[in-house]
Amino acid sequence: MLRVTADEHSYNYKHTSDLLLSLTRSRSLPKGLQLHAQIIKLGLQTIPLISHNLINFYSKTQFPIYSCHVFNESPYKSATTWSSVIASLAQNELPSHAIQFFRKMLENGVYPDDHIIPSATKSCAILGRCDIGESVHGLVVKTGFEFDVFVGSSMVDMYAKCGEIKYARKVFDEMPEKNVVSWSGMISGYVLLGDDEEALRLFKQALVENLDVNDFTFSSVVRVCGNSTLLELGRQIHGLCFKTSYDSSSFVGSSLVSLYSRCGVIECAFRVFNEITAKNLGLWNAMLIACAQHAQPDKAFELFGEMRSVGIKPNFISFLCLLYACSHSGLVEKGKYYFEMMKEYGIEPGAQHYASMVDLLGRAGKLEEAVSMVKGMPIKPTESILGALLTGCRIHGNAELAAFVDHKISELGGNVGSGLLVLLSNAYAAAGKWDEAAKARKMLRDQGLKKETGLSWIEDGNKVHTFASGDRTHLRTEEIYKKLDELGDEMERAGYVADTSFVLKRVDGEEKNETIRYHSERLAIAFGLITFPHERPIRIMKNLRVCGDCHTAIKFMSKCSGRVIIVRDNNRFHRFENGVCTCRDYW
Repeated sequence: MLRVTADEHSYNYKHTSDLLLSLTRSRSLPKGLQLHAQIIKLGLQTIPLISHNLINFYSKTQFPIYSCHVFNESPYKSATTWSSVIASLAQNELPSHAIQFFRKMLENGVYPDDHIIPSATKSCAILGRCDIGESVHGLVVKTGFEFDVFVGSSMVDMYAKCGEIKYARKVFDEMPEKNVVSWSGMISGYVLLGDDEEALRLFKQALVENLDVNDFTFSSVVRVCGNSTLLELGRQIHGLCFKTSYDSSSFVGSSLVSLYSRCGVIECAFRVFNEITAKNLGLWNAMLIACAQHAQPDKAFELFGEMRSVGIKPNFISFLCLLYACSHSGLVEKGKYYFEMMKEYGIEPGAQHYASMVDLLGRAGKLEEAVSMVKGMPIKPTESILGALLTGCRIHGNAELAAFVDHKISELGGNVGSGLLVLLSNAYAAAGKWDEAAKARKMLRDQGLKKETGLSWIEDGNKVHTFASGDRTHLRTEEIYKKLDELGDEMERAGYVADTSFVLKRVDGEEKNETIRYHSERLAIAFGLITFPHERPIRIMKNLRVCGDCHTAIKFMSKCSGRVIIVRDNNRFHRFENGVCTCRDYW
């Protein structure tokens, strides 16, 4: 009978452990499964370190259920073994199971260490369960880990992602030592909350303290610049990314693509995209939405084909980008094709996909098809879906369909946003149903809601100039209005006639002319004309949809001034040059 000596057992154990670590690094599942079988044959699975390495192997190869099997079969469960299985579940999107195992560990009298606690807090963050996170925080204090940099960083990240920014900041400020994870978590928390100013302030402070920021930090800060359309600051941070070699990161790349796209510089977005060799799904999706927003549907379809050919599997966001591209170019059949293709990838259409399809059909005048889709879909109509229907009503002046949506809104109860009621009022007004439009406005007032003020802004250096309709608060107001009046005379000679039908309220003709003549985007453009050199494009951002008359007026402005004017409204980008817009008047 063959006997295995202690030395041979030790050799097998060490050799197997090293081999398992190597297969974990290479993510080689088939060979790992073979090695696991050999481990069972040799009886090595009872060794805690082997169990730990096996759990970690299945975690890295994204088979957390096998990690649980190994854990359950392990006769001796050390803190390391518990840490491995909890981390496996947390890292593979099974946060509820991770919390359950964390509780079992405590019930078994095993105290958490600085490796286990971050996995537990990560799970709380994914679930948005700040209440459980607070309990974990209490345990952290009891076990004396509150000043550990890794534990503290995970607490900052958890509170920030749960929206409890004050708690996150308190933990952050009390940390005696901070690392790049704690700084990044705090900055990201402010970005998620929409406090861009504080996020940028913290980033500058991190640079002053000579912190070695990582790609996650850069990605968050670039996103701030994109959200606030701070092009010049974004370019400076891009330069910093280049100096630190983080410009090649897919995470930073996707944020840079979004930055340049949101700021209307699509050519820079393409340059960033093309320069990154290892593209992840987030980067492909960022480029797809950029093409959709900039009226380049054919390029979006081409990129989607390339993405599939290199083995990147599209997700629900990828298809949302394609449907958006179809919607804003009137490509009904293409939209239906991609909507059906989702089934091939096992993706169930969500509310946003249905909203995009309803928007596509409504804009194209296929209102009956849009209603049929709403009636036949397996989910209840959301505000975005009803809003898409109302957009079709407004464009085509269909009062009957507006009444249908009005009824659907009443079924939602009093819990509707101001935007939907404004859309309803505008749809009725566009169809000449002024009494119904007034009722919709009254609903808005009765609920204590206010119509969002239309604003346009333009960046000059690192300063943003914001305008409202009829605004006279700017330091250069006199010059701005003089320029608008001069340009208005030139536009009228070129054939421009104001279309006051876009003033959706009952006032006399002269007041309508005055109302529409000084809309916020026109004031911002006039500021750009008197401020920027002739060769520089004028980039305007707007929080609401640009009205039809302003769209026509800006075409004349570009023709009469010889300038390139780029306008981003809440739907898409419009690039005006020599009297023509890239949206081809379909928006």
